[in-house]
Amino acid sequence: MFQSARVKLTAWYLLIIMLISIFFSAVIYNVLTHEFNRILRIEQLKRQGLPFGDDILRHGIRIIPPHPEVIQNAKERLLAILGIVNLGIFGFSGIAGYFLAGRTLRPIKEMVDEQNRFITDASHELRTPITSIKTETEVNLRDRKISKDVKKIMKSNLEDINNLQTLSDNLIRLTQYQRSNGNIVLVETSLKKIADKACKKVANLAKHKKITMNNKIQNCTIVGDRQSLLEAFVIFLDNAIKYSPKNTSVMLDSKINNYSVVVNIKDEGIGIDKKEIPHIFERFYRVDKSRTKTSVEGFGLGLSIAKQIIDKHNGKISVESGVGKGTTFSVQLPKR
Repeated sequence: MFQSARVKLTAWYLLIIMLISIFFSAVIYNVLTHEFNRILRIEQLKRQGLPFGDDILRHGIRIIPPHPEVIQNAKERLLAILGIVNLGIFGFSGIAGYFLAGRTLRPIKEMVDEQNRFITDASHELRTPITSIKTETEVNLRDRKISKDVKKIMKSNLEDINNLQTLSDNLIRLTQYQRSNGNIVLVETSLKKIADKACKKVANLAKHKKITMNNKIQNCTIVGDRQSLLEAFVIFLDNAIKYSPKNTSVMLDSKINNYSVVVNIKDEGIGIDKKEIPHIFERFYRVDKSRTKTSVEGFGLGLSIAKQIIDKHNGKISVESGVGKGTTFSVQLPKR
């Protein structure tokens, strides 16, 4: 992430410096060209027999008027010199800009790294007490002496504990994928097998909502990390099912070209407002509940994790949606 930002910042530095350099080069060239042309006009007047003479005498020294070819050669040399100077400025500015961009982004990178370390450490520290509370609650729920009201409260508490555990696990995975390597191991793998396995993982949820899964993914070999890609597709399918009404369908299909494969996950759900689409991959972002009739559990981390996974595979995600028109997530992945 920061390497990409560093390159972009260097490009902006370089663009600004080169615009200034080219502007001043153009000014210098125009001024000197104007002077050359003025000298040529004076020479032409002299040759026409006007009171300039064939040569000019200054302080006892005869100065022979320049020939037009000499002036033209001087212009060409000036243009070449300015071009070389600008190329030198371009090279030096690129190196210096890259260095300065790194220095500029370093404090931000250190702050983000510290934040990610805190999130990871805090999530790990929470795992032990959460697991302990969950175990004790599950044991107490098996006690027949507990009244129904107490059991009801404990079941509610257990749901909240499970949500906290999910949040903790998601935060750890998100910070892992945000690292430079992201724990990604790239190997040749079958896209169809990953899609089939992802559909099986969400089959119970789809069955509960009476949603039909149409998997039309073509057999294709890609280079990727099986486990992380499986997690990403499960997230997309899970979202498609959760935000779809009952008795609808979710479709998966693929388009293969020479260099990449595009996987489309299309649902018939509530859709997303166009103003919300640029933000759906942000951490903890949830679509405005007032615009939806469906109450969906979650913390808004799933799509953030999915995007990090696809980014680590040098892929792209695009979204087409509208309120009440369903949503299509298109995932483009490079082939082997």
